[in-house]
Amino acid sequence: MRSLGSPRRIRTHPAGPLVLALTAVGAVLAAPLPQAVAAGPAARADLRADVNRDGRVDVSGTDDTSGEDSWSPARGALYLPNIDDDTRRCPTTGTGGRPLPDDRLAACNDASDTRVNGAADAADLARLRSVPLTDLPADATGSVRITTGAQHTRVFLKRAGTWVAVAPGTRLTAQELRQGVELGAEATDVIRDRAKWDGRAVVRLTVSVPGQTPTSDDVTLRVAPLLTQHHLQQARQVMVTKVRGADEYAREQRKFVAALEKEVKRAGITAPLVTFGKYDDPWAQDFVEPAYVSMTAPGGKRQVLRVLLRSAQPDREAGRELFEKLRGKDVGVVQAFDRSAPPDWSLNSMGNLETIPPYTLGGRSFPAGRIIMGWRKDGGQRPSTAMRTLLKSQGLQEPLLLDTSWLGVGHVDEFVQFLPADTRRGWRIGLADPEAGLRLLRDAQRAGHGGAKMFSVPGLGNTPGPKETIDQALASRHLVADNEMAARRITANLEILKRETGVTDAEVVRVPALYTRESEARTEGGEVIPVPRLTRMGGTTALPDALKEYGRQRWLARTGDGSVAAPRATVTTSAYVPGAVNGVLLGRDRYLAPRQWGPVIGGTDVFTEAVTAAYRRAGLKVSYIDDWYTYHLGMGEVHCGTNTLRDASAEWWRTPAT
Repeated sequence: MRSLGSPRRIRTHPAGPLVLALTAVGAVLAAPLPQAVAAGPAARADLRADVNRDGRVDVSGTDDTSGEDSWSPARGALYLPNIDDDTRRCPTTGTGGRPLPDDRLAACNDASDTRVNGAADAADLARLRSVPLTDLPADATGSVRITTGAQHTRVFLKRAGTWVAVAPGTRLTAQELRQGVELGAEATDVIRDRAKWDGRAVVRLTVSVPGQTPTSDDVTLRVAPLLTQHHLQQARQVMVTKVRGADEYAREQRKFVAALEKEVKRAGITAPLVTFGKYDDPWAQDFVEPAYVSMTAPGGKRQVLRVLLRSAQPDREAGRELFEKLRGKDVGVVQAFDRSAPPDWSLNSMGNLETIPPYTLGGRSFPAGRIIMGWRKDGGQRPSTAMRTLLKSQGLQEPLLLDTSWLGVGHVDEFVQFLPADTRRGWRIGLADPEAGLRLLRDAQRAGHGGAKMFSVPGLGNTPGPKETIDQALASRHLVADNEMAARRITANLEILKRETGVTDAEVVRVPALYTRESEARTEGGEVIPVPRLTRMGGTTALPDALKEYGRQRWLARTGDGSVAAPRATVTTSAYVPGAVNGVLLGRDRYLAPRQWGPVIGGTDVFTEAVTAAYRRAGLKVSYIDDWYTYHLGMGEVHCGTNTLRDASAEWWRTPAT
């Protein structure tokens, strides 16, 4: 019999059938028994899990005994929501090739059956082991019961090298209990609302010997939290939509994809681009947020499932391609939709979800980082309740809301980002700085360059480029006032971030930016197009019809059909000069920004020069990609049109530095 080490809680209960239980039989003498029965020492059920998260279930020592009945972010057994599709068995179409409804598309995964679908599926199981009871008599039996979380948990028994689902009638033999049994646990879903299920499962092992009182032992597991990525995790792969068609926009967009591929390779990312294409939604940042779940597997290696969070926009068909194209081995998809449509569709795009890297402040620790989302403070609109509930229910990255009332699209990626830093904290804030943008124009004007063209972007096809000058921009009715307003709003959001994270002004990288209001968006013929750049940036010559339609469609793709407009601030804006903070961190020291196309003075683009200097001071090498006609005119930038899959192998439960 093993040494018990530190005292452990042993439960007793009447012998009898156990529903959903795998019970091992222990002998606790309740009264004197005949010598033949009492000959051996009393056997105690002892079930163990990987409480210390080292990838090994310790059945000979005490490494996994302390805290086995509790769970905290730093210690306690984890198990995975097994929602990938390792053998790609899940259908994506129904009878006759018809599309499946969203709920049926999402219903299938490895946890939706009672089988272990091969070695890859077995790797997703959290291991539990019983301590061998070498002195059990031949008539001992055992079974297992999930006493908490049974609706969301499945347990398998490894028997003769094969994983079999534990059923109410499953019984362990004395021989199996003498050797010690191996179990595997999976969750059937992520935590969606901790008021309904907090992710915990309690597995009880009970041992019974005829004539003796059965003994039980419980272990507590918690489903691994669903975590969003942050910028201290290295980019491993980049995703982008490759728009089909032969029109002017499609050709420009494919040029963007080709240029992106070159930049990704230059940054040392060897994996090929993941390209979406079925639904022609170019906003790859907006219909999906890459996330992950992980635990330590046998051998100490992290077992990671990528989980693609579909945006809470059920009418956005591009989200279906996540199931159709990407769901597979170690990749799952989660969708969370509200029962009724939220009042502001655009807030539910995933460009409105970013993640602060890990930090600790005032006794609160966010070891996996913390989510930020934008809300329209002026009108009271918030992102999807179902999505926010799901994210908050994970218990580690409680969403922090920032005010994006002043932005037409309303996404946080339009003004803030987080950058790696060689400091104790490990990261800095990158922040759009409209005041710096205005200074660049005023400095150029004072130096006698007010007549220089505001934008150096060439025309497209038969359409010349923008003709507005610096003087005209500064004299325009709203530009200065709108950027002063934007600066105040950004400063207010920075104060929230400073209060919540402890970041100081010295840890902020201020990047020149300029915004412009939407109300100025009219074509030469007077047609209102809700894309603010189309008139000022297209000169006096009418834009090509394809781009007019593109502007309208891109607005709809970012903000919904517009038929029921949510109350908004009097003035809403978007980037005037391509928003440099709305770029992609490709490596710890490699940043891809949208090409600025600013005023060229003395052969130098003054915005490019200033943006490069700002990032260089932060230790980053900047390269630029042209997104003017592909994303900028549609109220977005390179970040909005791309997405990244980042390394998720680190131990997220380690407490970060302050």
